[in-house]
Order: sequence, then C-alpha cells, then structure tokens
Amino acid sequence: MMNFQVTVRYGARQQRYHTFTVQADDAKAALKSAAKQLPLDIAPDVDLVELRIAVDPDARSYVNEELV
Repeated sequence: MMNFQVTVRYGARQQRYHTFTVQADDAKAALKSAAKQLPLDIAPDVDLVELRIAVDPDARSYVNEELV
C-alpha cells in the first residue's frame, strides 16, 4: 500500500482547494478511493483533480541538509 495525496480545485468565481490523503495499491485504486471520499457539497464544482504519491516527511531531504 502507498499513500497518495489528492488535491481538488473547486469553485467558479473564487477557486479553492481541498487536500486529503488516501491509501491504495496503485493510482487507479487511489482515484477510486478519492472519488468516494470527495465531499458531496464540493463535487459539482470540482474542475481539477491532482494525484501524487504522498511524501514521507521522515524521508524528505531539504536544501543545504548534510547527508549522513
């Protein structure tokens, strides 16, 4: 299982963003899970969905960080 970050853009006049995570075996399963978890009140106004593998904060490297 992998963690995926889902970001949806919604709203006609003022664009807003809703971000959440899902766990799935692959992108297809992640999209299906995201569709089930998308709040019904914003679903009609969504015009963009972005799916990314969620970054593990413990494994993330930062600029000017020394490698150990």
